[in-house]
Amino acid sequence: MNAPIVVAALYKFVTLPDYQDLRAPLLEVMTENDIKGTLLLAEEGINGTISGTREGINALIAWLKRDERLSDLEHKESPADEQPFYRTKVKLKKEIVTMGVPQIDPNRQVGTYVDPNAWNDVISDPEVLVIDTRNDYEVAIGSFDGAVDPKTKTFREFPEYVKNHYDPEKHKKVAMFCTGGIRCEKASSYMLSQGFEEVYHLKGGILKYLEEVPSEESKWHGDCFVFDNRVTVKHDLSEGEFEQCHACRHPVSVEDMQSDRYLPGISCPHCWEALPEKTRERAIERQKQIELAKTRNQPHPIGFDQRQLKQE
Repeated sequence: MNAPIVVAALYKFVTLPDYQDLRAPLLEVMTENDIKGTLLLAEEGINGTISGTREGINALIAWLKRDERLSDLEHKESPADEQPFYRTKVKLKKEIVTMGVPQIDPNRQVGTYVDPNAWNDVISDPEVLVIDTRNDYEVAIGSFDGAVDPKTKTFREFPEYVKNHYDPEKHKKVAMFCTGGIRCEKASSYMLSQGFEEVYHLKGGILKYLEEVPSEESKWHGDCFVFDNRVTVKHDLSEGEFEQCHACRHPVSVEDMQSDRYLPGISCPHCWEALPEKTRERAIERQKQIELAKTRNQPHPIGFDQRQLKQE
């Protein structure tokens, strides 16, 4: 990995009753090593994606592993030519990935981990139901052969989706995957709680699969959405060709960018019809702030969050 910036995605479900006390020292170490990105802390563990120099990432990972509870922490790496994040944040949360089902705890019950090099065999089994646990806009740009798209807008919708579509008596084997492994791991805990007997999930997620499985043996098609300014990565983990609409957060393809409905930072074909005039005006003003900040090489707002539409 010769790129000047290393992007590291990490998570671990582990009981951290003192997670609030960890915020300040963790933020200090990130700042000292010029690490950008966001880490989430909750009683159920740690999660996030960060970026920095090789030395900076190594220093942070080493610091985290000094805590015996995180000594076996694993992370996935990919290269970037420039910083994909603008700020350094450590946030305290109720959940490190929000499902909204309080009693679900992967620290107590979890499915069977499947290493990337064994994943092809699992999903090739005709008796296995393969579910993509990511959101609809992520699935739209890439997924595994034969995987079911739940068409969920958020991970909170996953439990209801399972209740409405699957039966433990009929679906004896289930395999799930997500970007880095965290959503499918929590989803496996939920499905076991609902009576599903054989539940598998891809260890390390899609990113680990793309890192370890040669493209000529791959059952993955398309790009993988990532939650930073690269937007997507290809099978070799290099930056993809998608941009992101900063009005609705949807990935924007080269074809989408040719549309009259694509206005950088303001709208795209996926959100054009949903934008009230008031919202459009606010997005235009926000885009002006972004462009101004770029010229000054300053951190800037990512863009207008279309979720605010529901409040207008």
